Amino acid sequence: MIKRNNDMTANVKVNMRGGDGQVVVTDVVNKGEYNGKARLVGTILLEPGCSIGEHIHENEEEIFYIIEGTATYNDNGKIVKLNKGDSCVCLGGEKHSIANRENEGNVVLFAIILTY
Repeated sequence: MIKRNNDMTANVKVNMRGGDGQVVVTDVVNKGEYNGKARLVGTILLEPGCSIGEHIHENEEEIFYIIEGTATYNDNGKIVKLNKGDSCVCLGGEKHSIANRENEGNVVLFAIILTY
């Protein structure tokens, strides 16, 4: 299967998980287009000042890979900077959030939410 960029669905989510501003989530592939157990396979765009609020993952885990920009990441209460090429994992039962606080351009990340 080949899926072209113009066939992907982008959704704007305002105050996602209690975060600031809006986030653009683009489904790279949709459920039914793959056989694995995932809730999300896509990219997330965070404009300056925007964020996804702190939340817990239950019976699933989320992986972020930073494609562009510098993000402020809350890893179970520990605040760290993630730069282009960095990745992180939020395992089931853990909590996290991510924000673009740098005001130097967009943060773009690849996200996968695996379910079990």
